[in-house]
Amino acid sequence: MAEKIGGFDFRNLFVLDVANNHQGSVEHGLAIIEGCAKAVAKHGVRAGMKFQFRDLPEFVHKDERAHPTNKHVPRFLSTMLSWDGFAELLAATKRNGLLSICTPFDEASVDRIVAMGFDVMKVASCSARDWPLLEKVAASGLPVIASTGGLTQSEVDDLISFLTHRGCDFAIMHCVSIYPTPLEACHLGNIAEFRSRYPGRVIGWSTHEDPAETAPVLVATALGAEMFERHVGLPTDKIKLNAYSSNPELVDTWIAAWKTACTLIGERQRGEPMAVERTAIDELKRGVFAKTPIEAGKPIEADQIYFAFPFRPGQLSSGEWRDGIVSNAAIASDAPLPSQSLTVPGDPDAKVLQSAVHEVKAMLAYARVPLSHEFTTEYSHHYGIANFRQCGAVLIGVINREYAKKILVQLPGQLHPWHFHKLKEETFLVLWGELHLELDQRRKLLTPGDTITVLPGVWHRFWTDTGCVFEEISTTAHPNDSVYRDPDINKLTSAQRKTTVDHWGRFQLTEQLRSARLPVAE
Repeated sequence: MAEKIGGFDFRNLFVLDVANNHQGSVEHGLAIIEGCAKAVAKHGVRAGMKFQFRDLPEFVHKDERAHPTNKHVPRFLSTMLSWDGFAELLAATKRNGLLSICTPFDEASVDRIVAMGFDVMKVASCSARDWPLLEKVAASGLPVIASTGGLTQSEVDDLISFLTHRGCDFAIMHCVSIYPTPLEACHLGNIAEFRSRYPGRVIGWSTHEDPAETAPVLVATALGAEMFERHVGLPTDKIKLNAYSSNPELVDTWIAAWKTACTLIGERQRGEPMAVERTAIDELKRGVFAKTPIEAGKPIEADQIYFAFPFRPGQLSSGEWRDGIVSNAAIASDAPLPSQSLTVPGDPDAKVLQSAVHEVKAMLAYARVPLSHEFTTEYSHHYGIANFRQCGAVLIGVINREYAKKILVQLPGQLHPWHFHKLKEETFLVLWGELHLELDQRRKLLTPGDTITVLPGVWHRFWTDTGCVFEEISTTAHPNDSVYRDPDINKLTSAQRKTTVDHWGRFQLTEQLRSARLPVAE
């Protein structure tokens, strides 16, 4: 279960990078800000204007200033803006309700950013391995957005480790440093990989493709990008925008495309279908009809029925058919089988546990916990299987030697009651979800990565609101080693308070439950 890391909320943030598109003119820079602010306000999103600071002309070597050989030098020097000019642009940014973001390319610029009161600092891809500059950025205390254009996976890992170790509040941008970026070079799958590799960290998409393209922001959003960056500018009769910068109209289109993506994605977790959708599906179901007259009180055989369309209200549907159904009333040929007059065979206890298994498997997949083909499963149900969803747990036995390991899964809302172990010492390690644990009179909340050791003889119980997967690493697990605070549980046999099967018990579960139905000891 991922949580947002840090104090600054990077989610759903649009970074609008002015870069050198102000052309060294305060007036032109103000026009860019005003135009972008209108597009942002129209959509009601969070956005920030981003500037780039270089301590010019000192940033450029003195020999290069006189005889430039690098193509960027003339552009940097010709568009140089005074610090007072940047202060005016910063004031306009704040006046328009936008966040202020700035990228430093040297240590002196970091000090300027802090002194001027910017909200966020941005690390450019070209600076992502500039460790002296990164040290200065990390020491600033500002939230940091770091781009990863041109970095190998190992270099991204280094950057993440560096910022994490220095306690930075940061997010990272997948970025391709090709201007403009052809679609085949976008590699937006990196976004999903980053989300898996750096759980809880906000991942963004810093875009340099043709500004008229909206497909990348749709795909990036679907893959989990939560922050977006784009170069912005304003063309005039004398100023032509480069091939990767957006004018305010294209910013409007870009944000609108993102909103469309959010609408299409909707809820990531599957919920209850809308009534109109359910009705549409039900209208296409097949119903169960009597092929021959059916007598009351006798099991119905498969050759006595047939499936046909359309399904009629109150009728048994084809998906509900089971061999051995008994009708409580006679049914004529070609008549529908009425649900209310039927007794459906099956073990209700087995259905409770079989239904839970599907959810348990899904939670193990979320937690990325693989299982071999050799394990045992214990379904604990201390107050009866009918109450398994309220009081219970699934314990998957992996190893039981002088040392033992189990994987425990609790469904949302389940509690495991007060007990202690006479011999076993156990350590819990949470893998996914949140686990509430009470030892004697002390309560603890464990999240992924947290551990706690429970010594023999210590009363404890645990429960979860979210659902939880955790390891139990212990000394040997012995039969009848648990003592419960509730005397009614202690009266139960082991088979009555838990059902243990090989693997998931596909063929054992019903038989185990049948053999366990013994009277409770007085």
